Amino acid sequence: MIEVWEELDCENIGAKEIISIENAIREQFGEPAVDSPMVIARLLADEGAELRHSEIMKLFLERNQETELDALFRNILNFDTFEKALASIRNLENIRKKFSEDDDREGLRLLRETALQGKKDLISKAAKGNIGHESELMDSEIANWLTIWLQSPDVFEGWIALRMRSPDFKKNFTLDE
Repeated sequence: MIEVWEELDCENIGAKEIISIENAIREQFGEPAVDSPMVIARLLADEGAELRHSEIMKLFLERNQETELDALFRNILNFDTFEKALASIRNLENIRKKFSEDDDREGLRLLRETALQGKKDLISKAAKGNIGHESELMDSEIANWLTIWLQSPDVFEGWIALRMRSPDFKKNFTLDE
């Protein structure tokens, strides 16, 4: 780390320099040898480097946040059946409640983006017209479910119970009970 810092010939260290040091370590010793940005910054500070703390902290937080949220949202949406779609929306709602309690605005934003992307994918798939009429109807129906949940998550459970008992829904779909 010290050698790479000296080769960079810079007095202060920020995100760009940390990334350069990480890349050099990764090339020489492999991924397991790469320490977190905070560890690298501390070592360099001990050697006299001036740190651009905000850049290093931002780099550290972006990486940790991505890891946690990526894992949380990975494979959360499954719209293969109505039952799986309903379970997915209920999972989204549980996460929404947790993020709301924690006042996690970034988490709420990412949750909303995930739901919107799922809805967009369903609409796009249904519009292509190459998946069969029943699948198109189902995808359009689930996209509507997501619309209701996105607009009014607190009323979704009551609405979905009524929707699934409606004559229109029963006419278009049969569910395994």
